[in-house]
This record gives sequence, structure tokens and C-alpha cells, in this order.
Amino acid sequence: MLFLIPHLFPPSRLLENATQGLRLPALETLLARGTIRSCPQEGVEAALCGAMSIPRQQDWPLAPITLEADGRPAEEMHWLRADPVHLGLMRDRIVLTDNRILNLAPQEAFALADAIGQHFGEAFSPIPLHPQRWYVPFAIPPKLTTNPPSVARGHGIEPLMPQGDDAMRFRSLLNELQMLLFAHPVNHARETRGELPVNSVWLWGGGSKPAVPTVRVPIYARDSEARALGSFCRIPVLSPPSQLEKAMLEAKGVTVLDELAEAGECGDAHGWRDALRCLERDWFVPLLKSLPAVGQVGLCLMDPVNGKALHLQRIDAWKIWRRPRSLTSILA
Repeated sequence: MLFLIPHLFPPSRLLENATQGLRLPALETLLARGTIRSCPQEGVEAALCGAMSIPRQQDWPLAPITLEADGRPAEEMHWLRADPVHLGLMRDRIVLTDNRILNLAPQEAFALADAIGQHFGEAFSPIPLHPQRWYVPFAIPPKLTTNPPSVARGHGIEPLMPQGDDAMRFRSLLNELQMLLFAHPVNHARETRGELPVNSVWLWGGGSKPAVPTVRVPIYARDSEARALGSFCRIPVLSPPSQLEKAMLEAKGVTVLDELAEAGECGDAHGWRDALRCLERDWFVPLLKSLPAVGQVGLCLMDPVNGKALHLQRIDAWKIWRRPRSLTSILA
């Protein structure tokens, strides 16, 4: 079983503030007895694609997969997600906020997307199939590599902007688009109500529709991308149970535990600390007790946002000579 736990290994600034005086004996023991390795720092969306054996194109092709889940056939086109977002100006950087807090109404999404389409024409015309999920089709794939929102949220956007031969063209387009959105009546009305304006779009997940993989492993997750992947791969996606079930230790599959994500993305030390306590009670304590029952292939607790993973094998249950250390020293 693969457990995706974004922000389990957070940056040192959050870690130092969140772990002072924090004791989580089960997690500390698991970290001491298992093996910590680096893993791709490409986000939850990429890790799910990898687990489902969906090959990477220029990007991990989430756009055509979620497009079909939202009711439109991908056909032979190249698709790019262009999700509406708010870019917040911090003291020394511009930060991507979580677009879920925008609470964008369908009529607002249609009005903003229509204004962008009328301005740019066929060159860039977003289709708002869902208020939070917009799509742009291309007959000729642009030469771009992008970063998914799970990697970018809460961070300065400059190093995470699109890269590749066409990157400068799209950065110029985004600058023009941001000026267009700044003057749009929808955003004026939102600001009057005290709501965040939609001042840009986030490009990610580009690709054409891939072949349906033959891998059939269950997914336990809550988010729309995971449900779309399950639908595409023709497997059910179930909500994670409230706590670890012993049968999961012997089975193949992917479980997304996103309890740390919101606090990790915004650097909320207290929220991260409280969420980690809940994971300790519901997942890490029963995992430590059941470690002798782990299947032969073992299991993995992966943080695909920060690029670290804890690998655990059945034999790790007996490595009592590996003494637990402080969370700060092990997670850092």
C-alpha cells in the first residue's frame, strides 16, 4: 500500500515552530525503524498517475483525464488546465493561494472565461466546465512543462511558472490576462463584497488523452483529481476510512491522507501540529501495532510535495535497537 501524505516532511521553518514539545511516539518509532528516501517532488497528482501507470508526457496528463470526468470528450486535442486562482502579494514574493477558498460561482466563472476567450480568441479560450476547473484546447501541443497546484500552493510562484520553449510566450499571455481580469466587473463586485478577486489562471496538467492502463489498484481519496483518475482507469475511488484498517497493510492500492495539506500549504504551525496528532492517533499508532502484518512488498508513506518518503518492511517491527529521536531531527 502506498500512503500519500502531503506535507508530512515540511520545510524547516514550519517544522521548528510546530514540533516544539510535541511527542508522537508511534510516528517517532516508525521514522526511526524505517528507511527515509528521496522521492519525486512533483505533487499528489503526479504520484497518483505514477501509481496508476499513466506515463508522463510533457506533463502528467491530468487535463484530458479530468476533462472527460467533467463531461467533455478529449478527442485528439492537447489539453491544458487553466484554473482560476488568486495570486497574493507577500512582502517579497507572489504566492499562489488555494483556489477552493474563492467560492467562485458558475456565472462568475462563465463571465471571466468568456472575457478571456473574447480577448485572446482561438489562441487561448478557457472552457469553464466547473467553476474551479477550466480547460484550454490546443491543436498543436505547446512546449511547456508545468507544476500542479499541490506543489505550488502557498509558495512563491516565480520558480514554479511554466518552463520550456514556449514559456516566455505564455508568461507574456498571463501578464496580459492579469491586466484584463483586474478591470473585470466580476472582480470589482467580489472585492466590494470582501471576497478575493480572480486575478490569474494556473496552467498545469497538459497532455493528450493517454491509453487506459491495465493496472487495477484501489484508490482511497477525497479530491476530484483522484476520482477522475479512478473513473479513467475504471476502478472505484473510495473515501479513506476514519482510521487504518489492518487489511490495508496486505493490499495493493493508494490512500491519500491530506489532513496536513491545508496547514502545510499556508505555513500554519498550529494547524499542522493538530492534524499530525490526529494522524498519530488514527493511523500511525495502529500502523506501528500492526507492522508485523505488513505484506512482503512493504508499504510507503510518501510526501510527494516535499520529496521524501518513509519505506517500511515487516522486519522493521523488530528493529528495537533503533531508538526514536525528536520529530524535528528526523523529519528535517
